[in-house]
Amino acid sequence: MSYDLSTLEQGCRQLKVTLNDAQKKQFTDFYEFLIEKNKVMNLTGITEFQEVLVKHFLDSLACVKAVDMAKTENMIDVGTGAGFPGIPLKIAFPHLKSCLLDSLKKRVNFLEETFRLLNLEEITAVHGRAEEYARKKDYRESFDLCVSRAVSNLATLSEYCLPYVKKGGYFISYKSGAVKEEAQQAEKAIKILGGEIKDIIYFSLPDSEIQRSLVVIEKTGLCPARYPRKAGTPLKEPL
Repeated sequence: MSYDLSTLEQGCRQLKVTLNDAQKKQFTDFYEFLIEKNKVMNLTGITEFQEVLVKHFLDSLACVKAVDMAKTENMIDVGTGAGFPGIPLKIAFPHLKSCLLDSLKKRVNFLEETFRLLNLEEITAVHGRAEEYARKKDYRESFDLCVSRAVSNLATLSEYCLPYVKKGGYFISYKSGAVKEEAQQAEKAIKILGGEIKDIIYFSLPDSEIQRSLVVIEKTGLCPARYPRKAGTPLKEPL
């Protein structure tokens, strides 16, 4: 099937992301597989091709506004769901050693099938809770970059995500619209966890009025050993 990729190409030009023909095909193959599997499991409420290009693919790639991906060696996507932003970032930046973490086994199975279909290498999908994997030696403070499009409040998300980031690395939280107040409320938690908000980048998705933001958090120190707290606590009792 032939697809109009002009929106993807224009959006990538704006982001200064270069895709070759093989990468563009990986995006369309990913779209087709996502929609096929979405018929039997709940992966996304967005299914129209142009909408997926904008709201999933280009939104995922917007991370380049905050981080130099060429200098990023490894990345973890916490609460990845159907693979956003992890898979689009891996397609666009094949050098990334990537780990996608999700708590639902069915989604992890879908991700693993996707990796095989797209011939993606040095990418793994992990089934587990963020609070538990952050205590494992191979994961704790091991990543240059942690990304998440999960919808929890920033204080909770920071407790899930900052323990994975090595000192000098970054946690990028994808958010909708204005987040200044939420960021201010999360500052104390972020400081406790060894991080510091460096920037909030506001932008609109291409060809839309959808307002998005990236909260850029640098890992400036080590995360105290007692964090993250046991499963469920960060959500019920944010720091």
